[in-house]
Amino acid sequence: QVHLVESGGGSVQSGGSLRLACAASEHSYSTYCMGWFRQAPGKEREGVAVIDPDGSPRYVEAVKGRFTISQDNAKTTLHLQMNNLKPEETAMYYCAAEEVSPRRRLPCGLRVDEYDWWGQGTQVTVSS
Repeated sequence: QVHLVESGGGSVQSGGSLRLACAASEHSYSTYCMGWFRQAPGKEREGVAVIDPDGSPRYVEAVKGRFTISQDNAKTTLHLQMNNLKPEETAMYYCAAEEVSPRRRLPCGLRVDEYDWWGQGTQVTVSS
């Protein structure tokens, strides 16, 4: 069982910053793909940023240069630093995890269906 708990969401003005955190409550995710996804009202959930077990990040084009995904050394907490936020990025942000295996190989992907474990989400609201 994988438990993911997100925090750090909130309300900011356009151009502001937030730092999200995803805590792994039981063990290290050193052999997992970890990622951040978001879902705006009326839209499908989409990948934002993922990180391989070796720390290699991957971003959706829309956030490159503004968002940074990282893990702590123990690989028990995942972060997403979001800078220069835009109103259209208002959404529920979710943390996700998937263990690397013959079924789920590297590199880690940005597709929702590649991840089996999800947190409850944290709301991010960006006002203009």
